[in-house]
Amino acid sequence: MRLGALSRSKDTFGLQDHPGRLKLLPGLCPRPWHFPAPPPLPVFLPLGPLQLLLWLLPLRSSPSLHLAAALSRSRSSSPPRRCRCRLRHLLRRRAPLGVPRPTMPNIVLFSGSSHQDLSQRVADRLGLELGKVVTKKFSNQETSVEIGESVRGEDVYIIQSGCGEINDNLMELLIMINACKIASSSRVTAVIPCFPYARQDKKDKVGESRAPISAKLVANMLSVAGADHIITMDLHASQIQGFFDIPVDNLYAEPAVLQWIRENIAEWKNCIIVSPDAGGAKRVTSIADRLNVEFALIHKERKKANEVDRMVLVGDVKDRVAILVDDMADTCGTICHAADKLLSAGATKVYAILTHGIFSGPAISRINNAAFEAVVVTNTIPQEDKMKHCTKIQVVSTPQAAKQPGTYFRSLKIASCLLCVWLLAKAHAWQRQQLLMMAGYKSY
Repeated sequence: MRLGALSRSKDTFGLQDHPGRLKLLPGLCPRPWHFPAPPPLPVFLPLGPLQLLLWLLPLRSSPSLHLAAALSRSRSSSPPRRCRCRLRHLLRRRAPLGVPRPTMPNIVLFSGSSHQDLSQRVADRLGLELGKVVTKKFSNQETSVEIGESVRGEDVYIIQSGCGEINDNLMELLIMINACKIASSSRVTAVIPCFPYARQDKKDKVGESRAPISAKLVANMLSVAGADHIITMDLHASQIQGFFDIPVDNLYAEPAVLQWIRENIAEWKNCIIVSPDAGGAKRVTSIADRLNVEFALIHKERKKANEVDRMVLVGDVKDRVAILVDDMADTCGTICHAADKLLSAGATKVYAILTHGIFSGPAISRINNAAFEAVVVTNTIPQEDKMKHCTKIQVVSTPQAAKQPGTYFRSLKIASCLLCVWLLAKAHAWQRQQLLMMAGYKSY
């Protein structure tokens, strides 16, 4: 008999009334040990080479949980042939030392037609291939979607940003969600980097009693289509999360904004963070506190949508570098007027940092004629074509910490990197819970 000496106490391993099996503790992988009633400490457990290997190797991927669950059900001293073959397969596929390879079983990733480059980057970082889907339009402009592979029992993620032809892309997303749902998928998550109709989240003025709240309508449409979960980025108003009856994760670009400021603005310690409207006050105060600098606000009044009537600066920007921070810019009338206001108030330089660079209509010409040093955006919306016509537009990148040993993320644009991190964490946590329930362990 092979004996493995362990110095842990009986309580450490969570021994219960059942003398022949160990109960799983929170945070531990299942250990397939079967032995008689526990002897006095030090504990000597009859460990075979396979069980000892599972203890020593940090196999925490979902396949290893499958294997451990199968072994824990076996009463024989040696594992069945199928489990031994599975272990050999796991060992062969292990990544080189220091470069762990992500394993994402039961995950299917689909891309809509709005931002396929972002979808491909996410798929590359997750070690997956994009699912097969064909989208086309009939002669009467109806959208048709065909899912080209089985999604039965799978955890489906659909990436579709609210940009370009917004109405067509939104309808395409709804059809894809419904197609996966009625195809017996386990869960459908809609990844929407730029949430459509986010600015129509309330009735603004007295007398607009007949104005719609379109953001709420979009939330209802996504829920009715069959979405179980929503992932988005920098919502125009955080209260939009309350429009949903399903979980919503709102990611923020603030960490990348802070790093870009520190690395690209030499005089950042003498800068001032400016919000172009009162609605962004919370956003700029958070960034200003992290940088330990001051902030300012610009109060604006509109005659109608996309037209600014009057702007009032609240704060002192004289002889400082002004950094305008906002969640999105459409026709860029607001930020261009704000830049002129800041320069007339004595600012030495003006930068603009935006999460969603929509840049529709005269936006590009306005940016070219404005006094910006740079206009920085994330890649929640494709910017390749716009960067060709405006050299001031830059796309922010993530920290280079990914090059450190033990990580498998490389340099990547902020939107796709944040989505990857969230997808990995959520998917592994959910799959681990499901596998432990399959193996007969209690959920903690």
